[in-house]
Amino acid sequence: MEATEESNPVKKKKTWRIVVLIVILGLAVNLILPRMLDINEAVNVIRDMTWWLVIAAIVSEVLVYFSYGSSLKAVLDIQGHNLTVLECTAIFISSYSIGIVAGGWIGAAATTFGLFARRGVRKSNAAVAGLLPSMLANIPLTLIAVAGIVTLRFTGHLSGSQLIQYSIFIALLLSFSFGYLLALVFPKAAFNVVNWALWNWNRFRNKPYDPEATQVRLNILINAWRQMGNGNWLRPLLGTIGYYGFDLLAMYLVFRAAGYNISAGVLFAGYGLPLLLAKMAFIVPGGLGVIETSMAALFTSLGVPADVAVVVILGYRLISFWIPVMIGFLVYFLINRKQHKDERVEGDS
Repeated sequence: MEATEESNPVKKKKTWRIVVLIVILGLAVNLILPRMLDINEAVNVIRDMTWWLVIAAIVSEVLVYFSYGSSLKAVLDIQGHNLTVLECTAIFISSYSIGIVAGGWIGAAATTFGLFARRGVRKSNAAVAGLLPSMLANIPLTLIAVAGIVTLRFTGHLSGSQLIQYSIFIALLLSFSFGYLLALVFPKAAFNVVNWALWNWNRFRNKPYDPEATQVRLNILINAWRQMGNGNWLRPLLGTIGYYGFDLLAMYLVFRAAGYNISAGVLFAGYGLPLLLAKMAFIVPGGLGVIETSMAALFTSLGVPADVAVVVILGYRLISFWIPVMIGFLVYFLINRKQHKDERVEGDS
């Protein structure tokens, strides 16, 4: 017990160091980006913005997170659990924030798994909830990215080599997303691969390893995945479509607030391809720098004025990334605080 208590401050200190580094990186990106334009031009764009459209963009961004929360709820409903959309949304936004500072989507999935397990969700079901929506979310992102690629190709802004590069990115994204579902078709082969990887990993760590326990866990996970068959995956998919759909709408509303009527093709290209690149550059937390700079380059190359592009990108990233991440850390703190309080009450009783 004492050892655990002593290690917690170290862990918290390390986490806060990562948070500080991310904030510094974000500030650097958001301070460098405006150097692309005259500050007076940016001030003019901001001064003339239609603020009710900005508020509408913020509302749309709120719906982004509730859409993902509804996707999580749909997965759990199928598996016999009864959590509210609000609970699922709180778990998602806190997991998303933790994933920014600890392991990207893997850290986010692990945090989702842990928080659902605390809510009494069976471990196999919590694992599916942590993985399935993030996997399904790559479908609408891929469609948006493909629409952007088609737009760039037909407008002459995409070379043959770039077309091949983006096609490879999409193929890799889909392979990473759906490749492990082959375990449903080839369970024996999946066990051999997982068993080999875990055996070598534990051998490297000089830890004992039980292949029978691996087989049991894999069977439980496969059975949980099979519950998503017969169209049960459709509701979670609709939630992830809302996740990207409302996010895309938020960016469009910020453009309109800035007085620029952007076409659908340009919007798809400038939005989808940077997010696709950020997926590939998963070692960069939250796509910091990758999203902002690639969006600026794409939008300006497609005819969007530099002053409008930079103001919109910074405004969009503020309401879609920075504010939700800060809220997510607060929600994660509140969830943990409530959990510890409940545990103390149970211990006292």
